[in-house]
Amino acid sequence: MTTQRHFGMDWLRIGAFALLILYHIGMYFVPWGWHVKIAEPLDWVTIPMLATNGWRLALLFLVSGYASAALFAKLGGSGAFARSRSARLLIPLIFAVVFVIPPQPWIDLAGQHGYPHGFLHFWLYDYFGFQFIDGIALPTWQHLWFVVYLWVYTMLAALVIAVVPASARARMSDGAARWLRGWGLLIVPMLLWIAIYLAFPDHDETHALFDDGPSHLHFLVAFTIGWLLRVRPILFEAVARVWKLAAVLAVLAFAPIAWIEWTWPGDIRAPGWAILLYHLARQVQGWATIIALLGIADRYWNRDHARRAMLAEAVFPFYIVHQTIIVVVGWYLLGANVPALPSFLILLAATVTGCWLFYWIGRSIGWLRPLIGLQRI
Repeated sequence: MTTQRHFGMDWLRIGAFALLILYHIGMYFVPWGWHVKIAEPLDWVTIPMLATNGWRLALLFLVSGYASAALFAKLGGSGAFARSRSARLLIPLIFAVVFVIPPQPWIDLAGQHGYPHGFLHFWLYDYFGFQFIDGIALPTWQHLWFVVYLWVYTMLAALVIAVVPASARARMSDGAARWLRGWGLLIVPMLLWIAIYLAFPDHDETHALFDDGPSHLHFLVAFTIGWLLRVRPILFEAVARVWKLAAVLAVLAFAPIAWIEWTWPGDIRAPGWAILLYHLARQVQGWATIIALLGIADRYWNRDHARRAMLAEAVFPFYIVHQTIIVVVGWYLLGANVPALPSFLILLAATVTGCWLFYWIGRSIGWLRPLIGLQRI
Protein backbone atom coordinates (compact mmCIF):
# COMPACT_ATOMS: atom_id res chain seq x y z
CA MET A 1 0.00 0.00 0.00
CA THR A 2 1.15 3.55 -0.68
CA THR A 3 0.61 6.61 1.46
CA GLN A 4 1.06 8.98 -1.49
CA ARG A 5 -2.05 10.95 -2.38
CA HIS A 6 -3.51 10.27 -5.81
CA PHE A 7 -4.63 13.70 -6.98
CA GLY A 8 -6.37 12.17 -9.98
CA MET A 9 -8.85 10.47 -7.67
CA ASP A 10 -9.55 13.82 -6.01
CA TRP A 11 -10.27 15.40 -9.39
CA LEU A 12 -12.42 12.44 -10.34
CA ARG A 13 -14.48 12.89 -7.17
CA ILE A 14 -14.85 16.63 -7.81
CA GLY A 15 -15.88 16.02 -11.40
CA ALA A 16 -18.33 13.26 -10.48
CA PHE A 17 -20.19 15.50 -8.04
CA ALA A 18 -20.22 18.39 -10.52
CA LEU A 19 -21.77 16.04 -13.06
CA LEU A 20 -24.35 14.96 -10.50
CA ILE A 21 -25.42 18.57 -10.03
CA LEU A 22 -25.82 19.00 -13.80
CA TYR A 23 -27.78 15.75 -13.92
CA HIS A 24 -30.24 16.96 -11.30
CA ILE A 25 -30.68 20.22 -13.21
CA GLY A 26 -31.48 18.06 -16.23
CA MET A 27 -34.20 16.28 -14.25
CA TYR A 28 -36.27 19.46 -14.47
CA PHE A 29 -36.47 19.05 -18.26
CA VAL A 30 -36.90 15.33 -18.95
CA PRO A 31 -40.27 13.54 -18.95
CA TRP A 32 -39.23 11.23 -16.09
CA GLY A 33 -41.01 11.69 -12.77
CA TRP A 34 -39.41 14.20 -10.38
CA HIS A 35 -40.30 16.79 -7.76
CA VAL A 36 -40.94 19.60 -10.24
CA LYS A 37 -41.00 19.56 -14.04
CA ILE A 38 -41.01 22.15 -16.80
CA ALA A 39 -44.47 22.47 -18.32
CA GLU A 40 -43.37 20.89 -21.63
CA PRO A 41 -40.61 18.29 -21.00
CA LEU A 42 -37.98 17.72 -23.69
CA ASP A 43 -37.68 14.11 -24.85
CA TRP A 44 -34.26 14.59 -26.43
CA VAL A 45 -32.70 15.53 -23.09
CA THR A 46 -33.09 11.91 -22.00
CA ILE A 47 -30.29 10.85 -24.39
CA PRO A 48 -27.43 12.82 -22.75
CA MET A 49 -28.92 12.00 -19.35
CA LEU A 50 -28.81 8.28 -20.14
CA ALA A 51 -25.17 8.64 -21.19
CA THR A 52 -24.33 9.07 -17.49
CA ASN A 53 -27.08 6.97 -15.91
CA GLY A 54 -25.21 3.69 -15.90
CA TRP A 55 -22.08 4.89 -14.08
CA ARG A 56 -22.32 8.25 -12.31
CA LEU A 57 -23.47 6.88 -8.94
CA ALA A 58 -21.27 3.79 -9.07
CA LEU A 59 -18.31 6.08 -9.79
CA LEU A 60 -19.13 8.05 -6.64
CA PHE A 61 -19.14 4.85 -4.60
CA LEU A 62 -15.84 3.80 -6.17
CA VAL A 63 -14.05 7.05 -5.32
CA SER A 64 -15.66 6.90 -1.87
CA GLY A 65 -14.27 3.40 -1.39
CA TYR A 66 -10.83 4.70 -2.35
CA ALA A 67 -11.12 7.64 0.06
CA SER A 68 -12.42 5.37 2.84
CA ALA A 69 -9.42 3.06 2.50
CA ALA A 70 -7.11 6.07 2.65
CA LEU A 71 -8.84 7.31 5.80
CA PHE A 72 -8.58 3.90 7.46
CA ALA A 73 -4.86 3.81 6.68
CA LYS A 74 -4.52 7.22 8.34
CA LEU A 75 -6.57 6.36 11.45
CA GLY A 76 -5.22 2.84 11.86
CA GLY A 77 -8.15 1.16 13.62
CA SER A 78 -11.70 0.02 12.88
CA GLY A 79 -13.17 1.82 15.89
CA ALA A 80 -11.61 5.16 15.04
CA PHE A 81 -12.55 4.66 11.40
CA ALA A 82 -16.20 3.93 12.26
CA ARG A 83 -16.43 6.91 14.61
CA SER A 84 -14.87 9.26 12.08
CA ARG A 85 -17.13 8.13 9.24
CA SER A 86 -20.24 8.26 11.42
CA ALA A 87 -19.56 11.81 12.57
CA ARG A 88 -18.68 13.02 9.08
CA LEU A 89 -21.71 11.41 7.40
CA LEU A 90 -24.52 11.19 9.95
CA ILE A 91 -24.31 14.67 11.49
CA PRO A 92 -24.79 16.50 8.15
CA LEU A 93 -27.38 13.90 7.12
CA ILE A 94 -29.54 14.65 10.16
CA PHE A 95 -29.05 18.38 9.73
CA ALA A 96 -30.07 18.19 6.08
CA VAL A 97 -33.11 15.99 6.74
CA VAL A 98 -34.38 18.53 9.27
CA PHE A 99 -33.46 21.86 7.68
CA VAL A 100 -32.34 21.50 4.04
CA ILE A 101 -34.50 18.83 2.42
CA PRO A 102 -38.09 19.71 3.56
CA PRO A 103 -38.86 22.12 0.67
CA GLN A 104 -38.43 19.24 -1.80
CA PRO A 105 -41.31 17.00 -0.60
CA TRP A 106 -43.52 20.04 0.04
CA ILE A 107 -43.08 21.22 -3.56
CA ASP A 108 -43.68 17.66 -4.78
CA LEU A 109 -46.90 17.40 -2.77
CA ALA A 110 -48.14 20.92 -3.50
CA GLY A 111 -47.37 20.82 -7.21
CA GLN A 112 -48.34 17.24 -8.12
CA HIS A 113 -50.61 15.93 -5.34
CA GLY A 114 -52.82 18.87 -4.40
CA TYR A 115 -51.40 19.38 -0.90
CA PRO A 116 -53.40 22.34 0.44
CA HIS A 117 -51.11 23.84 3.09
CA GLY A 118 -48.13 26.17 2.93
CA PHE A 119 -44.55 25.17 3.62
CA LEU A 120 -44.43 26.29 7.26
CA HIS A 121 -47.54 24.27 8.13
CA PHE A 122 -46.07 21.29 6.27
CA TRP A 123 -42.74 21.53 8.11
CA LEU A 124 -44.29 22.01 11.54
CA TYR A 125 -47.18 19.56 11.40
CA ASP A 126 -46.75 16.98 8.63
CA TYR A 127 -43.09 16.56 7.72
CA PHE A 128 -42.05 14.97 11.02
CA GLY A 129 -45.14 12.78 11.23
CA PHE A 130 -43.31 9.56 10.18
CA GLN A 131 -46.02 8.86 7.66
CA PHE A 132 -46.73 8.57 3.95
CA ILE A 133 -48.69 11.28 2.15
CA ASP A 134 -49.67 10.18 -1.35
CA GLY A 135 -46.84 7.66 -1.34
CA ILE A 136 -44.16 10.16 -0.24
CA ALA A 137 -42.33 9.12 2.93
CA LEU A 138 -41.96 11.79 5.59
CA PRO A 139 -39.47 12.76 6.85
CA THR A 140 -37.15 11.86 4.00
CA TRP A 141 -33.49 11.85 3.03
CA GLN A 142 -34.22 12.38 -0.70
CA HIS A 143 -30.95 12.71 -2.67
CA LEU A 144 -28.92 12.05 0.49
CA TRP A 145 -29.73 8.36 0.19
CA PHE A 146 -26.17 8.16 -1.15
CA VAL A 147 -24.86 9.29 2.25
CA VAL A 148 -26.97 6.67 4.01
CA TYR A 149 -25.74 3.90 1.73
CA LEU A 150 -22.13 5.07 2.01
CA TRP A 151 -22.36 5.04 5.81
CA VAL A 152 -23.69 1.47 5.73
CA TYR A 153 -20.89 0.35 3.41
CA THR A 154 -18.21 1.99 5.55
CA MET A 155 -19.66 0.38 8.68
CA LEU A 156 -19.57 -2.97 6.87
CA ALA A 157 -15.92 -2.30 6.01
CA ALA A 158 -15.19 -1.42 9.64
CA LEU A 159 -16.84 -4.67 10.76
CA VAL A 160 -14.77 -6.73 8.32
CA ILE A 161 -11.62 -4.99 9.52
CA ALA A 162 -12.57 -5.65 13.13
CA VAL A 163 -13.29 -9.38 12.79
CA VAL A 164 -10.89 -10.49 10.04
CA PRO A 165 -7.19 -10.60 11.00
CA ALA A 166 -4.87 -8.34 9.08
CA SER A 167 -3.00 -11.29 7.56
CA ALA A 168 -6.25 -12.76 6.22
CA ARG A 169 -7.31 -9.38 4.83
CA ALA A 170 -3.97 -9.08 3.08
CA ARG A 171 -4.43 -12.51 1.47
CA MET A 172 -7.94 -11.55 0.37
CA SER A 173 -6.67 -8.30 -1.16
CA ASP A 174 -3.82 -10.12 -2.89
CA GLY A 175 -6.22 -12.72 -4.29
CA ALA A 176 -8.63 -10.05 -5.55
CA ALA A 177 -5.74 -8.12 -7.11
CA ARG A 178 -4.63 -11.25 -8.98
CA TRP A 179 -8.14 -11.67 -10.39
CA LEU A 180 -8.26 -8.02 -11.43
CA ARG A 181 -4.82 -7.60 -12.94
CA GLY A 182 -4.58 -7.24 -16.67
CA TRP A 183 -7.97 -7.48 -18.36
CA GLY A 184 -9.65 -8.66 -15.17
CA LEU A 185 -10.30 -5.14 -13.92
CA LEU A 186 -12.41 -4.47 -17.00
CA ILE A 187 -14.07 -7.87 -17.34
CA VAL A 188 -14.70 -9.27 -13.84
CA PRO A 189 -16.71 -6.36 -12.34
CA MET A 190 -18.62 -6.00 -15.60
CA LEU A 191 -19.61 -9.68 -15.46
CA LEU A 192 -20.63 -9.26 -11.82
CA TRP A 193 -22.89 -6.37 -12.76
CA ILE A 194 -24.44 -8.39 -15.58
CA ALA A 195 -24.98 -11.34 -13.21
CA ILE A 196 -26.68 -9.09 -10.65
CA TYR A 197 -29.01 -7.71 -13.30
CA LEU A 198 -29.86 -11.17 -14.67
CA ALA A 199 -30.56 -12.43 -11.13
CA PHE A 200 -32.87 -9.47 -10.37
CA PRO A 201 -34.10 -8.18 -13.75
CA ASP A 202 -37.25 -6.56 -12.37
CA HIS A 203 -35.61 -4.59 -9.58
CA ASP A 204 -35.68 -0.80 -9.70
CA GLU A 205 -33.57 1.27 -7.34
CA THR A 206 -35.66 2.42 -4.37
CA HIS A 207 -33.07 4.39 -2.35
CA ALA A 208 -34.99 3.21 0.72
CA LEU A 209 -32.11 1.09 2.11
CA PHE A 210 -33.95 -2.02 3.31
CA ASP A 211 -35.69 -3.06 0.07
CA ASP A 212 -32.80 -2.26 -2.27
CA GLY A 213 -30.66 -5.39 -2.07
CA PRO A 214 -29.69 -5.70 -5.77
CA SER A 215 -28.66 -2.05 -5.81
CA HIS A 216 -26.44 -2.66 -2.78
CA LEU A 217 -24.73 -5.54 -4.57
CA HIS A 218 -24.21 -3.32 -7.62
CA PHE A 219 -22.77 -0.41 -5.66
CA LEU A 220 -20.68 -2.61 -3.36
CA VAL A 221 -18.80 -3.93 -6.38
CA ALA A 222 -17.72 -0.36 -7.17
CA PHE A 223 -17.01 0.51 -3.51
CA THR A 224 -14.85 -2.59 -3.11
CA ILE A 225 -12.89 -1.93 -6.30
CA GLY A 226 -12.24 1.60 -5.07
CA TRP A 227 -10.95 0.23 -1.77
CA LEU A 228 -8.71 -2.24 -3.59
CA LEU A 229 -7.26 0.49 -5.80
CA ARG A 230 -6.03 2.17 -2.63
CA VAL A 231 -4.67 -0.87 -0.80
CA ARG A 232 -3.27 -2.50 -3.96
CA PRO A 233 -2.24 0.46 -6.16
CA ILE A 234 -0.59 -1.96 -8.58
CA LEU A 235 -4.10 -2.24 -10.02
CA PHE A 236 -3.55 1.15 -11.63
CA GLU A 237 -1.24 -0.72 -13.99
CA ALA A 238 -4.31 -2.67 -15.14
CA VAL A 239 -6.17 0.62 -15.53
CA ALA A 240 -3.37 1.97 -17.71
CA ARG A 241 -3.51 -1.15 -19.87
CA VAL A 242 -7.23 -1.23 -20.60
CA TRP A 243 -8.67 2.27 -20.23
CA LYS A 244 -8.43 3.27 -23.90
CA LEU A 245 -10.20 0.12 -25.02
CA ALA A 246 -12.73 0.69 -22.23
CA ALA A 247 -13.45 4.16 -23.60
CA VAL A 248 -14.17 2.73 -27.06
CA LEU A 249 -16.33 -0.02 -25.55
CA ALA A 250 -18.29 2.55 -23.53
CA VAL A 251 -19.12 4.54 -26.66
CA LEU A 252 -20.13 1.43 -28.61
CA ALA A 253 -22.27 0.12 -25.74
CA PHE A 254 -24.12 3.42 -25.48
CA ALA A 255 -25.30 3.17 -29.09
CA PRO A 256 -28.05 0.57 -28.42
CA ILE A 257 -29.06 2.43 -25.25
CA ALA A 258 -29.59 5.67 -27.17
CA TRP A 259 -31.30 3.89 -30.07
CA ILE A 260 -33.77 2.05 -27.84
CA GLU A 261 -34.64 5.23 -25.92
CA TRP A 262 -35.11 7.14 -29.16
CA THR A 263 -37.22 4.39 -30.72
CA TRP A 264 -39.44 3.83 -27.67
CA PRO A 265 -39.34 7.16 -25.82
CA GLY A 266 -40.98 8.09 -22.53
CA ASP A 267 -43.65 5.70 -21.30
CA ILE A 268 -43.77 3.67 -24.55
CA ARG A 269 -42.83 0.12 -23.57
CA ALA A 270 -40.16 -1.51 -25.69
CA PRO A 271 -40.37 -5.23 -26.60
CA GLY A 272 -38.74 -7.72 -24.27
CA TRP A 273 -35.62 -8.27 -26.38
CA ALA A 274 -34.97 -4.52 -26.50
CA ILE A 275 -35.35 -4.21 -22.73
CA LEU A 276 -32.84 -7.01 -22.20
CA LEU A 277 -30.41 -5.48 -24.69
CA TYR A 278 -30.83 -2.06 -23.06
CA HIS A 279 -29.96 -3.30 -19.59
CA LEU A 280 -27.07 -5.51 -20.68
CA ALA A 281 -25.60 -2.63 -22.68
CA ARG A 282 -26.10 -0.39 -19.66
CA GLN A 283 -23.94 -2.66 -17.47
CA VAL A 284 -21.20 -2.77 -20.11
CA GLN A 285 -21.29 0.94 -20.82
CA GLY A 286 -21.38 1.79 -17.10
CA TRP A 287 -18.32 -0.17 -16.03
CA ALA A 288 -16.35 0.56 -19.20
CA THR A 289 -16.91 4.29 -18.66
CA ILE A 290 -15.68 4.05 -15.07
CA ILE A 291 -12.48 2.32 -16.17
CA ALA A 292 -11.98 4.90 -18.91
CA LEU A 293 -12.39 7.75 -16.44
CA LEU A 294 -10.01 6.07 -13.99
CA GLY A 295 -7.45 5.85 -16.78
CA ILE A 296 -7.86 9.52 -17.67
CA ALA A 297 -7.60 10.52 -14.00
CA ASP A 298 -4.47 8.41 -13.50
CA ARG A 299 -2.78 9.48 -16.72
CA TYR A 300 -3.65 13.17 -16.95
CA TRP A 301 -5.10 14.42 -13.65
CA ASN A 302 -2.69 13.04 -11.05
CA ARG A 303 -1.25 16.45 -10.23
CA ASP A 304 -2.02 19.07 -7.62
CA HIS A 305 -3.44 22.55 -8.10
CA ALA A 306 -3.87 25.52 -5.80
CA ARG A 307 -7.67 25.11 -5.88
CA ARG A 308 -7.83 21.33 -5.50
CA ALA A 309 -8.04 21.19 -1.70
CA MET A 310 -10.76 23.84 -1.57
CA LEU A 311 -12.80 22.16 -4.30
CA ALA A 312 -12.43 18.77 -2.65
CA GLU A 313 -13.65 20.24 0.62
CA ALA A 314 -16.57 22.03 -1.06
CA VAL A 315 -17.93 18.88 -2.70
CA PHE A 316 -19.93 17.59 0.28
CA PRO A 317 -21.62 20.92 1.15
CA PHE A 318 -22.47 21.36 -2.53
CA TYR A 319 -23.99 17.90 -2.60
CA ILE A 320 -26.06 18.53 0.52
CA VAL A 321 -27.76 21.70 -0.70
CA HIS A 322 -27.77 21.55 -4.51
CA GLN A 323 -30.99 19.60 -5.11
CA THR A 324 -33.06 21.75 -2.80
CA ILE A 325 -31.87 24.85 -4.67
CA ILE A 326 -32.75 23.24 -8.02
CA VAL A 327 -36.22 22.17 -6.86
CA VAL A 328 -37.09 25.53 -5.27
CA VAL A 329 -35.84 27.59 -8.21
CA GLY A 330 -37.55 25.18 -10.62
CA TRP A 331 -40.82 25.66 -8.72
CA TYR A 332 -40.71 29.41 -9.32
CA LEU A 333 -39.60 29.00 -12.93
CA LEU A 334 -42.55 26.70 -13.55
CA GLY A 335 -44.92 29.19 -11.97
CA ALA A 336 -43.54 31.96 -14.18
CA ASN A 337 -43.72 29.71 -17.28
CA VAL A 338 -40.10 30.45 -18.21
CA PRO A 339 -38.98 28.69 -21.45
CA ALA A 340 -36.43 25.88 -21.45
CA LEU A 341 -33.17 27.65 -22.37
CA PRO A 342 -33.50 30.56 -19.92
CA SER A 343 -34.71 28.08 -17.29
CA PHE A 344 -31.53 26.03 -17.72
CA LEU A 345 -29.29 29.10 -17.49
CA ILE A 346 -31.12 30.40 -14.42
CA LEU A 347 -31.02 27.00 -12.72
CA LEU A 348 -27.31 26.63 -13.42
CA ALA A 349 -26.45 30.12 -12.16
CA ALA A 350 -28.68 29.87 -9.11
CA THR A 351 -27.41 26.43 -8.14
CA VAL A 352 -23.73 27.33 -8.47
CA THR A 353 -24.23 30.60 -6.58
CA GLY A 354 -26.33 29.02 -3.85
CA CYS A 355 -23.89 26.14 -3.36
CA TRP A 356 -20.92 28.48 -3.04
CA LEU A 357 -22.78 30.67 -0.54
CA PHE A 358 -23.79 27.60 1.51
CA TYR A 359 -20.17 26.45 1.55
CA TRP A 360 -18.50 29.81 2.19
CA ILE A 361 -20.88 30.81 4.99
CA GLY A 362 -20.78 27.38 6.60
CA ARG A 363 -17.00 27.03 6.48
CA SER A 364 -16.48 30.39 8.19
CA ILE A 365 -18.68 29.58 11.21
CA GLY A 366 -17.10 27.02 13.49
CA TRP A 367 -20.25 25.34 14.84
CA LEU A 368 -21.76 25.10 11.35
CA ARG A 369 -18.82 23.27 9.81
CA PRO A 370 -19.70 19.72 10.97
CA LEU A 371 -23.36 20.32 10.06
CA ILE A 372 -22.45 20.83 6.39
CA GLY A 373 -19.93 17.97 6.26
CA LEU A 374 -16.70 19.84 7.05
CA GLN A 375 -14.13 19.00 9.67
CA ARG A 376 -13.87 21.15 12.77
CA ILE A 377 -10.99 23.58 12.77
